[in-house]
Amino acid sequence: QVQLVESGGGLVQAGGSLRLSCATSGIIFRLSDMGWHRQAPGQQRELVATITRGGSVNYADSVKGRFTISRDNAKNAVYLQMTSLKPEDTAVYYCHADQILTRKDYWGQGTQVTVSS
Repeated sequence: QVQLVESGGGLVQAGGSLRLSCATSGIIFRLSDMGWHRQAPGQQRELVATITRGGSVNYADSVKGRFTISRDNAKNAVYLQMTSLKPEDTAVYYCHADQILTRKDYWGQGTQVTVSS
């Protein structure tokens, strides 16, 4: 059974920091490309950051220089360090796994991030 479990969300003031974690099980993590997406109320889900199985990273323009994605293959986990948070970063953040070997992808249940002004 595949599980992606996010944690680390919460309420923070503008300018603050949070670190999101996504613990995975049931996937071949080291062969999966991982990502973080977010969805604000009334908005479509959008890509925040990705990290390939090889470690290449990509960021949405809106978070470049403020967010850092990383992965730990030994722990089957991916992280999103968020700094200089802005109210517009408020959203539910979702972990995503793209398991290249099976061509299947999976989503976590999401974790709420709220940034107050």
